[in-house]
Formats: sequence, C-alpha cells, structure tokens
Amino acid sequence: MTDSARSSAPVPRPAVPYSRVSASFRRKSSSTAWRALLVLLYFGAASSFAGGCLGAIADGGPIPLAYLADTPFTSYLIPGLLLGVVVGGTQLAGAIALQRGNAASLLWCAVAGFGMMVWIFIEIAMIRQYSFLQSIYFGLGVLELALVLALLGIAPAVVARRLPSRTGTGRQ
Repeated sequence: MTDSARSSAPVPRPAVPYSRVSASFRRKSSSTAWRALLVLLYFGAASSFAGGCLGAIADGGPIPLAYLADTPFTSYLIPGLLLGVVVGGTQLAGAIALQRGNAASLLWCAVAGFGMMVWIFIEIAMIRQYSFLQSIYFGLGVLELALVLALLGIAPAVVARRLPSRTGTGRQ
C-alpha cells in the first residue's frame, strides 16, 4: 500500500461524537442518576478513608490479625494505606471531577467503581473471609458503573424521564 493510499483512507470515527456525549451529559447533570452517583462516590471515599485509617492507625481495630496469615502482610498498615489512598482517592477524584463537570469525570467515576470491585475481589481472595459488608461495597462499585453507563446514554432507562406522548396521554 502506498503512502498516498494510506493517507486517503477514512479515519474511523466514534459511534457517538464526543461533543454529543458531553452535551448530553451536561443536560443530565441535574438528573437523579448524576446526584446518586455523586452521593455514592462521596460515601465510598469517606468509608474507604475511614477503613484505611482503621487499618493504618489502629492496625485493623476489631479485625483479627489472623486474617492476614496467608497474605504477604504482617499488619494492616499497608492494606489500610492502599484502601485509603488508592480506593478512597479514586472515589474522591471521581466525585470532585463529576461535581466540577470535568470532561473526563465519567472516566474517573468508572475507574472508582471498578477499583472498588477489584478491591473487594482481591480482599476476599487473600483473606478467605466473608462479611456482608463486602457484598455491599462490591454492589456499590457495580451501581457506580451502572450509573456511569446510564449517564453515557448506554443504559438510558435508568435516567430517562417520561416525556408526554404526541397524543398528550403520556406521563411526565
């Protein structure tokens, strides 16, 4: 293939133009999904920071050190720091970016939700203990990702408002 043939080849375009996604996102920024995502992110950040402090400062508090027996950790210091800084930090970054309307805010929110899910998965795999809180926090990550998809318009039923039908019989 010659250089001229390569340069004349069409450049693939995204399925949904970025300008349309960002404009759509800005319109939805007052939606219930946007507010719910913001609340979940701030909650995730606060609880991750609290759990991180419990691990780093109080060496796990009421959580037995025996849980760490088959892990590379001898105390809860490093896991606490990882929980507070990495998981809590991405949750907070997502919340702040979303609140400011940053162009990459939904990416940060997706990273935060996925990070929460990965944290719980690795925690269960390493300590081989289960608590209902792990299900709640895994569900938090799943819900954050679902809300990101809804705000992107991929799962519009979550954020769609009922609009009046053309005959005037629809609900609002």
